[in-house]
Amino acid sequence: MGSFVPVTQDELQSMLTEMGYTSIRELYANVPEEVYLEQVDIDSGKSELEVTNEMNRLAEANVRFKSCFRGAGAYRHFIPATVTAITTKEEFVTSYTPYQAEISQGVLQSIFEYQTQICELTGMDVSNASVYDGATAAAEAVFMCEERKRSGVVVSAGVDPQTIEVVRTYCASRDVEVTIVPLEDGKTNPASIACAAKNAASVLFQSPNYYGVIEDAEALVASAHEVKAKVIMSANPISLGLLKTPGEVGADIAVGEGQPLGLPLSYGGPYLGFMVLTLDLWRQLKS
Repeated sequence: MGSFVPVTQDELQSMLTEMGYTSIRELYANVPEEVYLEQVDIDSGKSELEVTNEMNRLAEANVRFKSCFRGAGAYRHFIPATVTAITTKEEFVTSYTPYQAEISQGVLQSIFEYQTQICELTGMDVSNASVYDGATAAAEAVFMCEERKRSGVVVSAGVDPQTIEVVRTYCASRDVEVTIVPLEDGKTNPASIACAAKNAASVLFQSPNYYGVIEDAEALVASAHEVKAKVIMSANPISLGLLKTPGEVGADIAVGEGQPLGLPLSYGGPYLGFMVLTLDLWRQLKS
């Protein structure tokens, strides 16, 4: 129990002696008697099992829904037991960054498998080993599209608000202009994109967007390319099993949040951001 006791009586007395006191009450002599509590009237501690049972009893008072769409993109997904079994194998789990290939073959193999699968899923050519999260991936992609004479980004209002804020934060430090295009009937108007992106380096949109509406991705890509802007498409990886992939609609870069692939919510993390692109841009790819 030693690791669960904040301080022993011997340690307490040693500290008091070092400060020139003989008791805790003497240490707190300036605290008035009427507000000083010698003993707090609380129940004794409970065992782990008792605490678990009590928490379960309290939780039963909540209304539980089988399907919940309040996560704004972050939802509880089914994770097969094999995922946990594989990811905890010693071949994959290591504290080393893979500098020394001879001791990190498992890490290198897992990164290779990830890059291969995410390229197949998105229909794109090249992938990095992932970045911090989906919002960070979008912001990094904006910088990858910068040119000497074009550096602004046009962002659909249908993009996740947190992603928009991260993009704004990144761009503010480099004086990159961020233009937000409002939605029309829940969707992004391709004509509005073309008008706003005449001098911009890139266009960022999300499909399905923040409100669950499937954007006309092909039309948005065509409108952006018409004015020579590169296209960053943010996508939910699960949706790509049904919808046309970023590669099929002609996007230059695809980004998104990897949490739907099987990461627990964990009160906001850990997440990962995927970033894939065409061969034309691979030299700008952030590793």
